[in-house]
Amino acid sequence: MIPFLDIKAQYATIQPELEAAALKVLRSGRYVLGEEVAALEEEFAAYCGTRHAIAVNTGTSALHLSLIAAGVGPGDEVITTPFTFVATAAAISYIGARPVFVDIDPVTFNIDANQIERAITPRTRAIVPVHLYGQMADMDPILQIAAKHGLAVIEDACQAHGATYGGQRAGSLGISGCFSFYPGKNLGACGEGGIIVTGDDKQAQQMRMLRDWGQDRRYHHVTQGYNYRMDAIQGAILRVKLRHLEAWTEARRTRARLYTSLLAHAPVEVPREAHGRRHVWHVFAVRTRDRGQLQKFLLAEGVETGLHYPIPVHLQPAYADLGHGPGDFPAAEAAANSVLSLPLYPELSLRDVEIVAELVKQDAYVS
Repeated sequence: MIPFLDIKAQYATIQPELEAAALKVLRSGRYVLGEEVAALEEEFAAYCGTRHAIAVNTGTSALHLSLIAAGVGPGDEVITTPFTFVATAAAISYIGARPVFVDIDPVTFNIDANQIERAITPRTRAIVPVHLYGQMADMDPILQIAAKHGLAVIEDACQAHGATYGGQRAGSLGISGCFSFYPGKNLGACGEGGIIVTGDDKQAQQMRMLRDWGQDRRYHHVTQGYNYRMDAIQGAILRVKLRHLEAWTEARRTRARLYTSLLAHAPVEVPREAHGRRHVWHVFAVRTRDRGQLQKFLLAEGVETGLHYPIPVHLQPAYADLGHGPGDFPAAEAAANSVLSLPLYPELSLRDVEIVAELVKQDAYVS
């Protein structure tokens, strides 16, 4: 069996480092925030090229706090993409705002910047581009539109650790950037975790208070906040993993290039790295005419695959109140019906990439 993702394989490569880091925290008796989390914040901010990083318990919490700090509130509208994990829209809903969807660029799977301006209304307060699958959205026009209309740009970089656009790291272009450290991410914790990066001193101060019950010092609550603090063990583990992230990213890129080469004449459409961007390949999603048949065929041959994402957010029952239906965002719907994620992770052998590619190239699954 070639698994879609093998977290245990990564653990095996750095087991002594991880266990030493976790044991250090266990012996310290400081299990929430603390020195390890503060060190992670400093190191991750430096990695992203920002002044601040605020560690939280999930990527969803990172989005939630970023929206609050940007001044988004009940009744406001936030523009984003329908082709994303539901957490992007959920964070907007948490504060009583309305997600306003804009269709995607069918090549990059990211929000189509050419369609954003027509979605802006007097209630629009922010744009949340999602750097889907590890490739950044087209940020220059997005930032220009935001500046023209006085809107905040909050990057959903939960799948894009280390991705770049014009040489700038994900998270560093908007007023803030949000990352998830869910175990399957390119930089994943051994549990839940998230972080916000920003260059804005006031926003950083506000989000630090918001994640810790709104207090600026112990038992002094200056605003209504949340219990969104990061566990110290996760901070320590992520510090270890951050030191390996660039090597892991290059391993992903090597495997993505090999897939791209081997599948050049296969009956699938391979994803592309846009000019001026560094794709970090959180997911390698091909497009196929008959996804169900291909997925079934690969599984029968011992290859696991993934679906990211089979139902766009605007067609999810949870968001039926927005009033959307089939056909509203055709590019997102077409992607949702055709994408299939192939195995890709740093420890995946090049031989396994070749095996998967050879299977995909076979015509046996095509109906």
